[in-house]
Amino acid sequence: MSNQITDVFGNNVFSVSVMRERLPKKVFAEMTDVMQHGGNISMATADIVANAMKDWAVEKGATHYAHWFQPLTGITAEKHDCFLTAPQDSKTLLQFTGKQLIMGESDASSFPTGGLRATHYARGYTAWDMSSPAFVKEMSCGTVLCIPTIFISYTGEALDKKTPLLRSMEAINTQALRILRLFGNTQASKVTPSVGAEQEYFLVDREKYLKRRDLIYTGRTLFGAPAPKGQEMDDQYFGVIRPRVGAFMADLNQELWKLGIPAATQHNEAAPAQHELAPIYATCNLAVDQNQLTMETMKRVATRHGLVCLLHEKPFAGVNGSGKHNNWSISTDLGENLLAPGDTPNENLQFLLVLACIMKAVDEHADLLRCSAACVGNEHRLGAQEAPPAIISIFLGDQLDDVVAQIVANSDSIRLLASGTLDSGVSTVPVLDKDGTDRNRTSPFAFTGNKFEFRMVGASDSIAEANVTLNAIVAQAFCQAADLLEQAEDFPGACSRLIHTWMTQHQRIIFNDDGYSEAWVAEAVRRGLPNLVSMVDAVPALTTPKAEALFTQFGIYTKTELQARAEILYETYVKAMRIEANTMIHMAAKHYIPTAIAYTARLAQSVCSVSAACPQADLSVQRKLLLQVNSLLADASAALEQLKPLMDRVDSIQDLREMAQAYREAVVPAMAALRCPIDQLELMVDKDLWPVPTYGDLMFEV
Repeated sequence: MSNQITDVFGNNVFSVSVMRERLPKKVFAEMTDVMQHGGNISMATADIVANAMKDWAVEKGATHYAHWFQPLTGITAEKHDCFLTAPQDSKTLLQFTGKQLIMGESDASSFPTGGLRATHYARGYTAWDMSSPAFVKEMSCGTVLCIPTIFISYTGEALDKKTPLLRSMEAINTQALRILRLFGNTQASKVTPSVGAEQEYFLVDREKYLKRRDLIYTGRTLFGAPAPKGQEMDDQYFGVIRPRVGAFMADLNQELWKLGIPAATQHNEAAPAQHELAPIYATCNLAVDQNQLTMETMKRVATRHGLVCLLHEKPFAGVNGSGKHNNWSISTDLGENLLAPGDTPNENLQFLLVLACIMKAVDEHADLLRCSAACVGNEHRLGAQEAPPAIISIFLGDQLDDVVAQIVANSDSIRLLASGTLDSGVSTVPVLDKDGTDRNRTSPFAFTGNKFEFRMVGASDSIAEANVTLNAIVAQAFCQAADLLEQAEDFPGACSRLIHTWMTQHQRIIFNDDGYSEAWVAEAVRRGLPNLVSMVDAVPALTTPKAEALFTQFGIYTKTELQARAEILYETYVKAMRIEANTMIHMAAKHYIPTAIAYTARLAQSVCSVSAACPQADLSVQRKLLLQVNSLLADASAALEQLKPLMDRVDSIQDLREMAQAYREAVVPAMAALRCPIDQLELMVDKDLWPVPTYGDLMFEV
């Protein structure tokens, strides 16, 4: 199997090795230098690269090319252009120029802009991101050469997820190198954040999916009674993969490997029909691109197998939803991981300074981190005893927590708790070396040996915003540390004092216990940590003076770009909730209430028939059931009639933020009031009458 992986891996990627084979040595050297250190290539070089890229793609069956970008919709976008030139004498040639490679144009007003572009000003530009390799996608419409690009407006504002990400990577590189120079490291020339994004998802049968309008329109079930069995037996988690799912996974792996995506882990997750895929780490920018491609490929491959891949954070109520753990670290071009504590972290001054900076960054910008994981689906997941709470904290584990406590206490010598070994008591099993700490699945930001795992990101969401924020806040802390320490005459002493000061000031952000407990909510209040329960609560963090100072300092966002993104988040929330509410109205009025009426008619007819045939028969059970169904039917009808005018009133609100708050505070409870009686009716109405597949049908019949 390993030979097969080796044979297929990266086949559809215009990688460095492919460039080495196909480009002249001088052009290849110019390209790799710009890829590693930045800068521009000449148009002559661009023409040569474009032609080589075109020839390679055509050999793989490509007929079109596309600038592949990530607008503020959270998904990707592409416009396919054929390699054909204008016909002459009924003949044509294939052509792809350097100009076409480097730059493209798209309608910037048709994507979310948050007011950055007026509708009548349409021009936007895509520009080649040379740090992410081109690739070919094999789709139903044909094979297409895709060039990863940024997307900016005619006036220069970032209209995408990638531009700020690249800016943030440059910021952390610059500031981290300042820290390394303080410790005498003059060899490293680049520091890069690396990311591994674990991806959770559900698989359901496509035929059943197509019978559920809520899944089609919103990605989640807006109605549905719990199945008799959920995840309480814990028999799904890491269980044997069912044949149909296994065939999907095998096909998916092949597709991802061809795209150079190192998909390494696959398993069943906790909920029925839930699964997970995890890749090997990649450079931050590449990891973001690859995660977007992974989600897209999952959906495409699922269709081949008569399945649908659900990436919504909470497609089914009552069982675990899906997240995307963002494992983040920073390393030099020489291979040194700045988050690796070594065998003696208590004596590793560089690691302790990096840790102090991260503590400071997370504590001061907890609201921004929470906002970076804000998406509509995550409303149902965060703080729901299945994912981290909405309160940001850091888990360090016993060993590092004890080191921090000793530093804060100004101990004369910092001791290190021994990690020890683990003897199972079985003679044929080796004694194991224990890690320095256990893991804490209730922590939103957990240290896991040589990286931090940011566990809050939603399964459907882009990981770009989370990593922009992580890179920015840590870059700022590095910058502040370097500003102070570069002036110090006694560097070791000044560094130790700074570590003590910052760890003392920000020790409140460390929490190693149960993040699900009510006690932690109260304790977080006592510590002064924010608890931004809803996405609507989190969005204002983007437009505070603190956020503006952070992002503008490093040129990651302008004030206008921040305001635009806040507006887009409010608008996205409103649109998503409006679609959900309208879908509920549609399904209740056209599916559920008519079905319940038909069932009551059947019951009433049965009662009348039996009563006429046998006047002495005991019909108390039938009458009781008829009364119960009628009562629930009345409740559903009343809730439906309340929801419609409520939406009209909320939609008349002029201020977008106020409208989003009104949807959360008024419309969402009204939707719950409509769902409740219909879910109860599902448990009472005959199966042959119920108009849609149930939870049991969807989760257990794949």
